[in-house]
Amino acid sequence: MKYSISSLLVVAALSAAPGKQTFTGTITDNMCAKAGHAQMRMGPTDAECTTACVSIHGATYVLYDGKEVYALSDQRTPEKFAGQKVRVTGTLDAKTKTIQVDSISAAK
Repeated sequence: MKYSISSLLVVAALSAAPGKQTFTGTITDNMCAKAGHAQMRMGPTDAECTTACVSIHGATYVLYDGKEVYALSDQRTPEKFAGQKVRVTGTLDAKTKTIQVDSISAAK
């Protein structure tokens, strides 16, 4: 009896765990995500402004999908995609709106 209850609890916990998802949006920084880069204009392009905000002002890379801003666990890979539309695959922590990043690729 104990075995079947334990098994049910494990199955229930695993089914409630969030799975991998794919998110599409633009890699930007948490300072300019919703407002855009026009105010800061730390470079002639959004990509240059994003990397400047991260390196000079201590901002972090985020994914902005047009509505929501998601923090990214990986802060190295997004640098090469700054200002670009991408697909991020990972697991979302809904409470913190943080994506545990598995991969980032350019969106088609």
